[in-house]
Amino acid sequence: MADKRRMCLLGLIILCALLTGISGVDVTQVFSSSGENVRLSCNNALSGCTSTVWNYNYNTHSETVELIAEGIKRTDTERHERLSLGSDCSLNIKKVTKEDRGVYFCRQYVNEQQQGTDAYVYLHVLHVSSSSSQSEIRSGSSVTLSCQLYYYYDLVSCVSSVGSEGLELIWVNQAGVNLQTDSRFQISFSSEQCLSSLTTTLLNEDHNREWRCQVKHRNQLKTSATYTVKYQTPTETKTPSPVTISKSPAAPTQPGT
Repeated sequence: MADKRRMCLLGLIILCALLTGISGVDVTQVFSSSGENVRLSCNNALSGCTSTVWNYNYNTHSETVELIAEGIKRTDTERHERLSLGSDCSLNIKKVTKEDRGVYFCRQYVNEQQQGTDAYVYLHVLHVSSSSSQSEIRSGSSVTLSCQLYYYYDLVSCVSSVGSEGLELIWVNQAGVNLQTDSRFQISFSSEQCLSSLTTTLLNEDHNREWRCQVKHRNQLKTSATYTVKYQTPTETKTPSPVTISKSPAAPTQPGT
């Protein structure tokens, strides 16, 4: 019960810090698309990183996981193979997944005493997926692409209207043109899930074409994720070459045989 209360209190402190900017609390937001490598800065680091501790929370109700202790990576976590500590005590994550979203906080300890305040980094991950398997992607078929921003708790607000204070999810083609204006595409939006879905019927010329989902805030691009249409080419069946049986020339007949 005490642990739950501490986690709830931590969530309230973080929420207040983000919304009201309480002095003494360092808060950074990082946006990434799945599959990218990200670097989370430790803004309260001391020299050498031997005093650095990195902790992680999925949400305010989850248990805190220690990723780095005294500058050494823990090996008993699921993501330890993708983690590394930078020379500036930053936390590096390879090939980010949507499960990596959450709050990371960097702390400094000297002689088991915490030095300074925590440095919080919120990692939000953008992920694009298709409703169809690769074998179903072909000209004439219908496909729905889902673009979702996975974020920490309720600290992010997604909106559908341009010019609002929240984050926008925008679908564009490879030339950067907004697909909302093209009647060929049907786009739906869920602000609660921060999810935008794009549905269309594939054409012959869509092969190798890119559609990109962007996250913007106040018209500033935060990150984007790209989906590339790939049609499967039919496997060419080769007719086996006929087997040629070679015969050795007959030996010359000897006289008297």
